[in-house]
Amino acid sequence: MTQLEDFAARLKTLTDGRASAPRLKDGVMSLALDVAGLSREQRDAVAAAIREGALTVPGVDDVRIAMTAERRPLKIVAVASGKGGVGKSTLSANLAVALQRLGVKVGLVDADIYGPSQARLMGSEDRKPQARDKQLVPVQSPFGVPMLSMGHLVEPGKALAWRGPMAGNALAQLIEADWGDMELLIVDMPPGTGDVQLSMVQKHKPVGAVIVSTPQDLALIDAIRAVSLFEQTQVPMIGLVENMAGYACPHCGEVSDPFGQGGAEAAAGEMGMPFLGRIPLAIDIRRRSDAGDPPAAGDDAHGAPFRAIAEKVAAWLRGGR
Repeated sequence: MTQLEDFAARLKTLTDGRASAPRLKDGVMSLALDVAGLSREQRDAVAAAIREGALTVPGVDDVRIAMTAERRPLKIVAVASGKGGVGKSTLSANLAVALQRLGVKVGLVDADIYGPSQARLMGSEDRKPQARDKQLVPVQSPFGVPMLSMGHLVEPGKALAWRGPMAGNALAQLIEADWGDMELLIVDMPPGTGDVQLSMVQKHKPVGAVIVSTPQDLALIDAIRAVSLFEQTQVPMIGLVENMAGYACPHCGEVSDPFGQGGAEAAAGEMGMPFLGRIPLAIDIRRRSDAGDPPAAGDDAHGAPFRAIAEKVAAWLRGGR
């Protein structure tokens, strides 16, 4: 028996009992709370069944039962960095894909209003979101992850000359979209620690943050600023990721470290936060990202670091945080 069929049967049993109006109301409210996880489609189907007389109260000609059960609030994980160019968007896309493969109902928001890149990274540039009940409906990426980005709403290459409040309102529209039964949103934050970032954190209250940095000192200084923003707003740190960590020459196999080595792990230790892992500087990751084919969607070695980080994030979330 499906959840909808079970709900319908239980509601019919309740209404067939000739209960007094107050007891009937209490029973229906109790039942509605018990099934708070019903999707919009399921609630509409039950309401239609009631209107068509499939579920009736004996002796009463017209029954109107308002299904007001609320969806569980979405959990938000912010992926952030103190500066641009460290691979934050690439990590966000691959983290969402890897979490989806782990069975998490996850969506992806590109919060970088001025420089959106997720539509390209997720191979969905040709898709446009619809609107329903004054909410945006996310587009489906080819990898099973619903997503929204300003890249879906504006012409490619067009600059958005918006002041902070306009950008903040646009970001709110993306996050407050109709995400259906999603459990988690990965939000690819804009680089830096300005007004848009602060407003998003204060309004939408992420359950945790992942900070991305390259190994060199300058990037780590900015990463520490990003950590400080979340600490000031009481958002827990999930951990730090070191990107562009080591380059293996595709011809000779020699490994070099153009951006240094181990800096992010050392910084995580100094700040007392978890280190989630390293992602190498690899030509294949760059090529596949540009082509809208996240490495985490496959099972090869280039997707392995992203999958390992996703497993740690999923474990953190299961820990009740």
